[in-house]
Amino acid sequence: MPLVHISMRAGKPEAYRQAIFDGVYRAMHETFNVPEDDQFMTITEHEAANFRYSPTYLGVARSADVVYIQITANNTRTAEQKKALYRRLVELLGDRPGIRPEDVFVSLVEVAKENWSLGNGVAQYA
Repeated sequence: MPLVHISMRAGKPEAYRQAIFDGVYRAMHETFNVPEDDQFMTITEHEAANFRYSPTYLGVARSADVVYIQITANNTRTAEQKKALYRRLVELLGDRPGIRPEDVFVSLVEVAKENWSLGNGVAQYA
């Protein structure tokens, strides 16, 4: 049950943002075995003055279209699954909505299963 927070510069159309949601979910479904309809995601848009990135850190040529994708998930995936997720995200977001691979920035935050309550005050995974 990943929880996804996506941050990006303001100004892209709704179809662009929906394509990001679709691509992120599909990549997680395919590589992290996320179940059907397990979609808990937000996009936060920022004006240029409130969004900072390095255009060259670690030799990656980022543009103002960089998208930060933070995924909080159970700490149950292997290193290979994580690598597959990153590759698939770049492929899918490159196809639609057309984000350059250099502009897909992913942060995976892993938590223990008992750190979730999905409603009703119950720790469903504990």
